[in-house]
Amino acid sequence: MSNVSVLAEYMAGEFDNQVQARENPTWFVHLRLWQRPVQLFEDLTIFAEQSNVLKLDQPYRQRLIRLQETENGLKVQYYQFKDPSRVKGAGQQPELLDRLSDQDIELLPGCTLDITVKSIAQGFHFVALPPPDTQCVFSLRGSTIQVSLGFEATPERFFSYDKGIDPQTQQPIWGALMGAYEFQKINP
Repeated sequence: MSNVSVLAEYMAGEFDNQVQARENPTWFVHLRLWQRPVQLFEDLTIFAEQSNVLKLDQPYRQRLIRLQETENGLKVQYYQFKDPSRVKGAGQQPELLDRLSDQDIELLPGCTLDITVKSIAQGFHFVALPPPDTQCVFSLRGSTIQVSLGFEATPERFFSYDKGIDPQTQQPIWGALMGAYEFQKINP
C-alpha cells in the first residue's frame, strides 16, 4: 500500500477529543471531527467537518483535503465549498457527498501542506506542515480569512494544529491556540 493510501486510511473516520477537553476544558472544547473519503479527483480526497459535541446538529468548517503523491513527495491541497450549506452534515450523512462535483468547490491557493513520513511501531506517523513563507488566505462570504494549517496522523490519532489568524495583526484568534487538538479515532 502506498504512503498516500495509508495516510487516507488513517485520516478517514470519526474522531473525538474528549480526553483532552476533560483534562483542559479552559482551552479545548469537546469536538467531534468527521473525515470521509470522497470520489472527486483521481487523488485520494477527504471531506472534513467538525462540531461541538453539545451541538452535533450544527457542524461547521466543511472543507476538502486532497492528498497528492508528487515527484517531490506527499502534499495536501485544501479546497472550500462554494455553498457549504449543500454539504453541511455530511460528516454524519456521507451520502450528501455523492452528488459533489468539481463545480461545487474552489481551490484555496497557498493552502497547501508538505508531508513527512516516519515509521513507528504501529505503522507510520505523518506530519503535514505548510511550506516555508506561504500563507493560506482566502475570501469567504466577503471576508478575508487567514488560516494556519497543519496536522499529524497515526493509526488511531489525529492532531490538528489549524488556527484562524487575524489578517491585520497576524495573531491567532481561534483553534489550536494552546497546542494541537488531540483527536482519538472512535469509528473507522
